[in-house]
Amino acid sequence: MKTIVYKGIEFFLVFVLAPVSFTISYLPIMIKMIIGLLGFFYVVFILIKVEKLKFQIFSNLRWKRFWKTTLIKFVVIVGVTTVFVWITNKELLFNVLVNKPKMWVGIVFIYSLLSVYPQELVYRTFFFQRYQCLIKNDKFFLFLNAIMFSLGHLFFKNTLVIVLTFLGGVLFASTFYRTNSTLLVSIEHAIYGCWLFTVGMGNMLGFPS
Repeated sequence: MKTIVYKGIEFFLVFVLAPVSFTISYLPIMIKMIIGLLGFFYVVFILIKVEKLKFQIFSNLRWKRFWKTTLIKFVVIVGVTTVFVWITNKELLFNVLVNKPKMWVGIVFIYSLLSVYPQELVYRTFFFQRYQCLIKNDKFFLFLNAIMFSLGHLFFKNTLVIVLTFLGGVLFASTFYRTNSTLLVSIEHAIYGCWLFTVGMGNMLGFPS
């Protein structure tokens, strides 16, 4: 019972209170950065010291199946987002890639390494490791994970971002549930995120343009 209560408080602090605090406009950016860093260090500490997680690449990963399913989803995403940008603001379509290719390369690298992997460590690896055993309904658990992932992007104060991150959360949670691999879900996350930046939807997600 004590474990359940502790994890409940932990869940509220890490996945609800911290993201909501990032939306408070009068809270200094330095305080927000400290909250974010403390939260991330806590997650890593729990994974290593409490959950005894070993950071390694499993040899039995089903790469062929992963690339096949990811490619199918990616084709759909490419089609939908390209049409969306074409209709809403045609001037943004591939703007950064064409006009600022060096910046595009730099942002893709930095985003994939410093943003995607930490997010997946928190929202998939940690989330699944800590709370999956407490929720027996797998579909509800995946739904909850997607909700928390979208809540983590609440500070953008953009309805479309919330919708996109919820949908992304569903895809990433499903991939992690199926593969149990932080590496694979990080690759998938990076592919979709970099594409949104590439196609011209980077502004709303905080990418420079």
